[in-house]
Amino acid sequence: MVAINRPYSGAPTDGKSGIALSLSGGGYRSALFHLGALRRLNELGVLSRVDTFSSVSGGSIIAAYLLDRMQPWPNAGSAFQEWDQKVGIPFKNLASSNIRTWPLLKRWIRPWKWLNSGTAIASLAKKFEKDITAMRFPQLPGQPRFVFCATDMVFGISWVFEKARIGDEQAGYVSPAPDWPIAQAVAASACFPPVFGPMPMQVVTPFLQGGEYQRQERQKLLSGLRLTDGGVHDNLALEPTWEDHQIVMVSDGGAPFDLDGSTNFFRQIKRYLELTNSQSTALRKRWLLSRFENDSLQGAYWGIRSAAAKYPNAATGYPENLAEEVISTIRTDFDAFSEAEIKVLENHGYLTAEAAIQGHLRNLIPLNPARLEIPHPEFMDEDLVHRSLRSSRKRALLGRGWPVRIRR
Repeated sequence: MVAINRPYSGAPTDGKSGIALSLSGGGYRSALFHLGALRRLNELGVLSRVDTFSSVSGGSIIAAYLLDRMQPWPNAGSAFQEWDQKVGIPFKNLASSNIRTWPLLKRWIRPWKWLNSGTAIASLAKKFEKDITAMRFPQLPGQPRFVFCATDMVFGISWVFEKARIGDEQAGYVSPAPDWPIAQAVAASACFPPVFGPMPMQVVTPFLQGGEYQRQERQKLLSGLRLTDGGVHDNLALEPTWEDHQIVMVSDGGAPFDLDGSTNFFRQIKRYLELTNSQSTALRKRWLLSRFENDSLQGAYWGIRSAAAKYPNAATGYPENLAEEVISTIRTDFDAFSEAEIKVLENHGYLTAEAAIQGHLRNLIPLNPARLEIPHPEFMDEDLVHRSLRSSRKRALLGRGWPVRIRR
């Protein structure tokens, strides 16, 4: 892993200012990986110094959960003292339940809904509103800024939901954001294809202002406006942060590129999509790391395939082969995760974030930082991790916890 250990002065550099944290997509897997990273950032007093949270898919789920429950927001440099009671434990309970099967079934068990492709995503938004946050956009704080990213399927670019605006550069923006549930933005950000259909957005088209695309067919294109998973365009959630922030941190729980020699026609169609997405993410990652290397941007990157030992002065962590071959291959899904999956992912996020911050952004933390306390030390045993996760890459058609929650 590459990042530059430059002192944090707190002053803008070349017009840039503030600290951003980007939370990648990747279903519950990424959300639980981020949960561990956020836990350690909170202990170090770094989380409360973040000015902008940018997220997609699973990252948006944990960002919304954080927003809803981390109240009141702590002063910069201090830690939120009720982390386990208000954030950690409740979120792990959520991740032990299946939130994707019922919204999908609701469309197909009701014949009058078969032609309505928005049924599943609307149901998912209602589920998020019940289980994650009932807050609405006007209730978002001015500081820190939360940006939930989806993908505009008409123009093929990132669409943002935040307090100040919703929209994108081509279609234009509604400003400020309407009095909508934040859960709707989270659902749009997380409606991964082809499992969930896109979210129709025609309701906002009469109110979109500006927009670079002003050709004759603009209104015709906007009449088909719809959104899909933010990870389709930018799975690292980098676009809202990488140009104007002084420090950028990226937590990446996204899927690695798997080797596949299948000649099955349908598998190959899916493979084309995976290749395109993998190339886009790899280019963004190389761009980010090159900016760190040439000293034009301060920050740190940690990923689910990262090994803590790759960072300077790392204390402990899972070895590289275990991270790459086992942990990073856990399925990206919103079905119920097992106790072992939850604990290993939280440990891994916690330890890689610790290594990245200590190695590359040490001046963000106090001289006497909070002691490193691995959330689940019993799952640092490599043999136990191998045994416990041996079938974790496999998906179940109806999910592993449907229709009941996995017992913890």
